[in-house]
Amino acid sequence: MAFCNKIGSLLRHGISQNAPSPMGSMLNYVRCMSSSKLFVGGLSWGTDDQSLRDAFSGFGDVVEARVIVDRNTGKSRGFGFVGFSSEDSASSALSAMDGQDLQGRNIRVSYATERSFGGGGNDGGYRNGPREY
Repeated sequence: MAFCNKIGSLLRHGISQNAPSPMGSMLNYVRCMSSSKLFVGGLSWGTDDQSLRDAFSGFGDVVEARVIVDRNTGKSRGFGFVGFSSEDSASSALSAMDGQDLQGRNIRVSYATERSFGGGGNDGGYRNGPREY
């Protein structure tokens, strides 16, 4: 926690001083790297990795297509990710596929973003709530 506070403080200080932030340039680099990976939401429960790959393969070389499944049941959670070998292919796929029908459902396609640290909610980032020491 102290580490996160320190990083936040450094970022705020850099922004307030209008100084170039090394963290900002690093985040831009990561954003550029991940712009060839797409998030696909609203998937049919019957969509699997192969059918997702097939649907997007017409736009370029698909290096990864993964439907996210529930860890306990093994059933689709209704979203997935498609990674392309080039940003141009990803951009074409996004433009063409967003809002289109795939196996009876209108899908939403956007650029994938990296997950932030922590679990969200009020659990302090821990899976089973905050720990007491």
